[in-house]
Amino acid sequence: MSNQKLFNVAVVGATGAVGEQIIGLLEKRNFPIAELKLLSSARSAGTKIVFKGKEHTVEEATPDSFKGVEIALFSAGGDVTKALAPHAVEHGAVCIDNTNAYRMDPDTPLIVPEVNIDKVNEHKGIIANPNCSTIQMVAALKPLQDRYGISRIIVSTYQAVSGAGSLAIGELLRQTREVLDGNDVNPAILPVGSLPVKHQIAFNAIPQIDKFQDNGYTLEEMKMVRETKKILGDESIDVTATCVRIPVVYGHSESVYVELKNDYDLEDVKKLLENAPGIELVDDPAGQRYPLATDAAGKPEVFVGRLRRDLGSSRGLNMWIVSDNLLKGAAWNAVQIAEYIAIER
Repeated sequence: MSNQKLFNVAVVGATGAVGEQIIGLLEKRNFPIAELKLLSSARSAGTKIVFKGKEHTVEEATPDSFKGVEIALFSAGGDVTKALAPHAVEHGAVCIDNTNAYRMDPDTPLIVPEVNIDKVNEHKGIIANPNCSTIQMVAALKPLQDRYGISRIIVSTYQAVSGAGSLAIGELLRQTREVLDGNDVNPAILPVGSLPVKHQIAFNAIPQIDKFQDNGYTLEEMKMVRETKKILGDESIDVTATCVRIPVVYGHSESVYVELKNDYDLEDVKKLLENAPGIELVDDPAGQRYPLATDAAGKPEVFVGRLRRDLGSSRGLNMWIVSDNLLKGAAWNAVQIAEYIAIER
């Protein structure tokens, strides 16, 4: 991208887990930056971060922080986005938001570059990054939708604690030591929510991510339902989800059953996925090779395997999808969008 014009870029939530990944990717990808502004809460302001050998001081994010900013990447929570993104847009910035603030806003495109980059220019200043668990699933399903059509999706997720932030990572590591040392475990973080009830995550699985809704599903599950329909552009697809937190640090895994509208050939499905952008097919049962969170961690691809025809439906397909939730599930997807915006401008 060396021939591109240079952009004034802001990263909001620069000291958080996703913010750090975004900054690292901007450097690794040699994004065309004229000036980089790193923003955070007042509590984290003053932190020093090195970018391309130069030390930057993180500033407190305020409505006036976006003067001259052309691209702003937000990953500091939905309330922060709602408070500051409109000001960034007023100053002329295109905002790429990692939170749930604008995902279902009809005027805001919800973008996974491998799926619907053609929608990105419909933005009115804000582009939404989907939920991490949604991103990896729709990236794998898009080639199947294009070839066969999709009528139904049933997904069960096995999600890493890093999706709940650095405190959740610390809690998993602490609890693991406590259990191994034979000490009492006192949960304090998971599940994240307003209720005081917390559960042990070490050596456990918690079938709750985010708050329960009136219909009995959690918000995380409903995000997957709503976002999948919007990204794939088909409200008629039936989607149901069960989201589970497991004691893994990085990498979300998903068991996905997809019912196609037309008959399919399994070998054709494998070829479609092999040739799909951003997808890595790992499907060798004889060699016990399939996607693993430990292999996906630190990599930008979406890994797909365990492909098999459903035993009860000739149009049903079962698959296993794994991806690093902080990379493709957040930071990399956002930087991909930013690169597209930079080329278009």
